[in-house]
Amino acid sequence: MKIFEEFKEFAVKGNMFDMAIGIIIGASFNSVIDVLVKKIFLPPLSLLSNGINLESKKIILREAYKNNLGETTIEEVAISYGVLIETLLDFLIVGFTIFFVTKIINKINKKAEDPEDNSIKTPKNIELLININKLFEEQNELLRSKTKKNISKN
Repeated sequence: MKIFEEFKEFAVKGNMFDMAIGIIIGASFNSVIDVLVKKIFLPPLSLLSNGINLESKKIILREAYKNNLGETTIEEVAISYGVLIETLLDFLIVGFTIFFVTKIINKINKKAEDPEDNSIKTPKNIELLININKLFEEQNELLRSKTKKNISKN
């Protein structure tokens, strides 16, 4: 029963929905990156390399064998290094894209957390923390002044 309670707490907190949204956006983002790599970046690379298609690059360890009827009886065994290169390009592009998006979001968050910067509204929780900090500073200043008065009287 404890597992069901934990799951209920997990679902109620919104973590499950946040995770689902992240997965859906991630899948869409993957499609965008796939098109970006295959249709935008690889064609110019292919042009620079005299039309070499990376996806078809492989080292054949054993040729496919066809009988007299033209049916394949033994499958080809090959190391497809071109697919690996293409996947690594995908990975690098995804990595750089996520890096730049995160950098932009962090810059916006930093602006939002700065109470002096009015270009982006400061979130309520940050405003509350700033106000609490100011109150603590005022309280400490009052305590210091009272302590100095008490020390000078003695």
